Amino acid sequence: MIGIGEKFPAFELDGVNKDNELIVQSQWKLQDWGVVYFYPKDWTFICPTEISQMDILLEETEEVFGISGDNEYSKLNWKLSDEVVGDIEHTLLADRGLNLAKELGIVNEKEGVCYRATYILDPEGYIAHVSVNRDDTGRNAKEILRTLQALKAGGLTGCAWEPGEDFIA
Repeated sequence: MIGIGEKFPAFELDGVNKDNELIVQSQWKLQDWGVVYFYPKDWTFICPTEISQMDILLEETEEVFGISGDNEYSKLNWKLSDEVVGDIEHTLLADRGLNLAKELGIVNEKEGVCYRATYILDPEGYIAHVSVNRDDTGRNAKEILRTLQALKAGGLTGCAWEPGEDFIA
């Protein structure tokens, strides 16, 4: 599995933007800190609960991408059919064939889906944080936000550090 300090792979994926429009992407380029998260598949029960919560990350970065192996048409139909998912403000991308997930080492081969992996990337595209859950365990977007804020703060932060608090000396 690709980890901390390694360069996140370049990728070209199609998807659906916040306006529920199909998008064809060339290579994504980070402009600032970014969060790329993977979820097993569209049309499930856990995924909408965490996907909708990932919008909180937009408080700290415009670069938030949710990715699964389902194609862009599945994502578009899901967003148009599900009010919770349809209202999200970040882009969902299609990793058809799970090529990016395989390169990252986050594929559940038995189920043929990616694990619930989260990557926080620094402005140069290096991995500053990675976490991976089993398919049946959702993530806490507030903790991802706190981690992103702590990484951006650039100091020694304790386990419960919040923005505005002092760094550990």
